[in-house]
Amino acid sequence: MVLLTAFTPRLYQAFCEATGFGGTPLRAERAPGAVAGKISIRFDANIHPGLPWRFEPEQTTVQIKPGAKTQIFYRAQNLSARPWTGQAVFNVTPDQAGKYFNKIQCFCFSEQTLKPGEKVDMPVLFFVDPKILKDPDTKDISEITLSYTFYPVETGTAAR
Repeated sequence: MVLLTAFTPRLYQAFCEATGFGGTPLRAERAPGAVAGKISIRFDANIHPGLPWRFEPEQTTVQIKPGAKTQIFYRAQNLSARPWTGQAVFNVTPDQAGKYFNKIQCFCFSEQTLKPGEKVDMPVLFFVDPKILKDPDTKDISEITLSYTFYPVETGTAAR
């Protein structure tokens, strides 16, 4: 029972990543190619109060064609006088769009360590599966929000 309790958060995360449940975007190797139609993608950025960073999307919205590979950037800056490590968690709203939102490359796949004052541009390469247009639950979605929150990672570089 103790093992089940210990692994439940990881199992839930794995389930969400595999199915897109709860607005969790999926990971993909490549985009299928653009089809007719347009969807607006809005980008949101948040930081846990314990992480002394500035974090924001370089653009707040883009218009995309379903199936088209799109790259955007978020910018992060360490505002402190020492290195800090952070990890971004993400979600997509509306939730039903999560199973169609696919990331090929993302800074959120790994921890990010920034030196004092360092500023970095971090890419996100994604596409929205064209099947979103045929699903009765999603065919009327015209805007999707991709939201990230950076949290401090407790390592030797991050102190409390």
